[in-house]
Amino acid sequence: MTEELGLPGQDSDGGSEEVVLTPAELIERLEQAWMNEKFAPDLLESKPEIVECVMEQLDHMEENLRRAKKGDLKISIHRMEIERIRYVLSSYLRCRLMKIEKFFPHVLEKERTRHEEEPSSLSPEEFAFAREYMANIETYLKNVALKHMPPNLQKVDLLRSVPKPDLDSYVFLRVKERQENILVEPETDEQRDYVIDLEEGSQHLIRYKTIAPLVASGAVQLI
Repeated sequence: MTEELGLPGQDSDGGSEEVVLTPAELIERLEQAWMNEKFAPDLLESKPEIVECVMEQLDHMEENLRRAKKGDLKISIHRMEIERIRYVLSSYLRCRLMKIEKFFPHVLEKERTRHEEEPSSLSPEEFAFAREYMANIETYLKNVALKHMPPNLQKVDLLRSVPKPDLDSYVFLRVKERQENILVEPETDEQRDYVIDLEEGSQHLIRYKTIAPLVASGAVQLI
């Protein structure tokens, strides 16, 4: 695979530009998003452009296989690679759906209150799914339990009832770009805040809340 693929991005002035990636670089972006999504406690920024480009690349690879000569030993190798990419893509999307189902009121509230210039945590399809899921949960609760309760107890605050993502949980990470003066909050009242530097290539176990912005920027990779 030697052709190049265009991916939407932003230039230094905040305008849009197309980022050109090789197929190998595109799959690497997918794998990074997959690993981050698997190990982050909250729902990360949506990557619909990566998903769309990977699906197009899979279709292209399938078409190449159909044109290949029968008996070519490369066919089985390319078929295994296609299945591997499909697994990573499916696992990534499934992981996101599981988080949406688990934290749906908080996900929708975050989407409702985000500023226009902030990236969305939900693709349009995920947003529609989250809204429908919340409506179904509310209907189920009303029909099964709430309508049988006294009037003053027939409302439920899902934002308070459904647990939030645990941003204080600890994650393993690998540093891709050197970071200086990272403020680490104390674990106990007796401790004080302190600052650390993260060297490129180093690995750490650290509270997710501390490095969440670095995950979003791509400076660190969760492992």
